[in-house]
Amino acid sequence: MSFADLHRTATPLFLLPNAWDVPSALAFLDAGFTAIGTTSFGVASSIGRADGGRATRDANIALARALSGLPRYLSIDIEDGYTDEPAVVADYVAGLGVDGINIEDSTDGTLVPPAAHAAKVAAIKARTPEVFVNVRVDTYWLHQDETVESTLDRAATYVAAGADGIFLPGATDPDVLRALASAIPVPLNVLVIPGMSLDEIAALGVRRVSTGSLPYRAAMHAAAETVAAVHDGQTIPGATPYPDLQARLIRYENGRA
Repeated sequence: MSFADLHRTATPLFLLPNAWDVPSALAFLDAGFTAIGTTSFGVASSIGRADGGRATRDANIALARALSGLPRYLSIDIEDGYTDEPAVVADYVAGLGVDGINIEDSTDGTLVPPAAHAAKVAAIKARTPEVFVNVRVDTYWLHQDETVESTLDRAATYVAAGADGIFLPGATDPDVLRALASAIPVPLNVLVIPGMSLDEIAALGVRRVSTGSLPYRAAMHAAAETVAAVHDGQTIPGATPYPDLQARLIRYENGRA
């Protein structure tokens, strides 16, 4: 089975957890997930940078290398490709050695012309046809051209350029998602939708749900709550035992050696 196959065979749909470093990826792997994505927010934040400023280029290269060889599929979030030059984006993706990528059609919080983004998609597929290219359409995320029609126009342009999947973060209305899923001929990806189960999301025609930065933000929240609980004499939240985490890292190091 390939990474692409998971978008069509997983039941009720394909859930992709998004890691930000080696320990988080190993945690998801040990939890039974055989495919792992990354979150540009988590990666950027972990190096003290804000998301969306093309700050994760080198960090992603290092993370992809650190996770190479693990028994899993890996998809990397590459923001907008870190450059406006399609050939350079294609070279970057080829150098990652991963199974999939996310690439978004906005730069610095502004939608880019669809034709310019489609050129990046086409260049990537020409250079590495085996890589699953999940194209993020940011109409709903940025509240720009936030209509079904505009979103479908952009998605159609990217599919024609070779996109293997379309990612629509920020789209949560069931009627909107149903209309988009029925009109987009490749697997549709959304973020976790609070209050909706995976079964309910799958019933709308969605084939993949990504956790995005949610696990990273939850981890930061849990860390602060734990320290506060110690300070206030409250019940300390649950945590993975030290020996378990140490053993996990030893297995990782031995595997790479």
